[in-house]
Amino acid sequence: MDALVLTLIALGSIALLLLLIIRFQVPAFVALILVSVGTALATGMPFAEIIPTIVEGLGGTLGSVALLVGLGAMLGAIIEHSGGADALSRRFARILGPARVGAALLIASSVIATPIFFDVAFIILVPIIYAFSRAARLPSPMSIGLPIAGLMLFIHVVVPPHPGIVGSSAILEADMGLVTLLGCALVVPVGFVAHHTARLLNRRVYTVLPETLARYSEGPAADPGDGTGPQGPDDSGPSGQGGTEPSGTRPADQGGGSVKAPARTEPQAPPGTGSVLTIILVPIAMIGLQTVGSAFLAEGSAALGLLTMLGAPPFALLTGCLLAVYLLGVRRGWSMRSVGRVMEGALAPAAIVVFVTGAGGAFAKVLSESGIGDALSGGLLGLGIPLLLLAFVLAALLRAAQGSATVSAITTAGLLASTVSEGGYSSVEIALINLAIGCGAICLSHVNDSGFWIVSRYLGLQVADALRTWTVLVTVLGTTGFGLVCLVWALA
Repeated sequence: MDALVLTLIALGSIALLLLLIIRFQVPAFVALILVSVGTALATGMPFAEIIPTIVEGLGGTLGSVALLVGLGAMLGAIIEHSGGADALSRRFARILGPARVGAALLIASSVIATPIFFDVAFIILVPIIYAFSRAARLPSPMSIGLPIAGLMLFIHVVVPPHPGIVGSSAILEADMGLVTLLGCALVVPVGFVAHHTARLLNRRVYTVLPETLARYSEGPAADPGDGTGPQGPDDSGPSGQGGTEPSGTRPADQGGGSVKAPARTEPQAPPGTGSVLTIILVPIAMIGLQTVGSAFLAEGSAALGLLTMLGAPPFALLTGCLLAVYLLGVRRGWSMRSVGRVMEGALAPAAIVVFVTGAGGAFAKVLSESGIGDALSGGLLGLGIPLLLLAFVLAALLRAAQGSATVSAITTAGLLASTVSEGGYSSVEIALINLAIGCGAICLSHVNDSGFWIVSRYLGLQVADALRTWTVLVTVLGTTGFGLVCLVWALA
């Protein structure tokens, strides 16, 4: 089929996808499957091959995504319900002192956001942000909360086990270890940018929404250095709602509405900061050790084989989960039944993300097998647009159009899959292409993104003010991350 016709079909399929999700509120999973079938028919794919192609694309993506997202959700649920986020935030604040509370919470939030989805992680931290803001006698939680939300969303789009970066990496067959290490490396400089950009944006005084102001003012000011967190009944165990999205919402990438902080309970004694850090950092260290070891150990050696197993992201996350079960649960008085309820409760909302990601993989497979990916990316590359820039721009445009960072990342990966697989790129370059997609997927968050509403409502921003602050901040962070990716690409 002619390249121009294939390109028009691609544009039409994306437009139809956006129409179904935005205008008709069709669930993203159903919309992606319907558009996949329609695209396959429009390109003349044989009837007998359409469903097998969709199944192959969905199954191939789920093979990588389901393990990581499921284990990541359970790990995050245990940290959430145990009070680990509270303990970590207060410990950092106590170490850095009252004058650096904002920076302390920013550092803590970057650690907390690694295993926990953005919307849940931010809502967990809202009471802490409010308490420290009140203690500092700030008129609103905006000064402390804005950079925290921005950095947490950046981590959500560039660091596994979050679904968008995992899904795009699976489609482009990227080395997940390299993606993880490079994504974590980006977080540090982007964190500095988030802090200073938010300070500039906060020089203006914004009118706080009345309902947010009432909620912000009603609680007592907490002592930033008291080291305490919410207390819960020791004998009842966790409520079993760990890792779930707030009541009445969908995950931040999936669109949503009103928000409500999730309830949680914990054993009487707050967890130790060292335990929480160990649980989060050990899986990252295992992945990093495998990636580094592969550069120095002989291929086929027993040592490399052992490191390959230990450093595989699913095994590393499983290790983190087992550490969390013991250090934050059993050792602190939880029964295995209580811990099990928390872990099982985390899988229901994670399943939504997994299925949407899998459907995105099915759509990507149709785009690839039908020749659309080659036609579109080849045509754009023929205009002289570098592949890295193309990845960033496509993801940003799709993100602005339909609001989901996950869907935009996976769709972009599908459009570029053929070009990447046939381009002879190194493993580092493929990892950088995935990070460029992630950086594009954070940009231009606005009213069609439920994360926009979560942040604006909890920080008390009117829509116009949220566009001036939140949308600007995440776009700056995405562009900064892309600039750093380009720098590494030039040096690689």
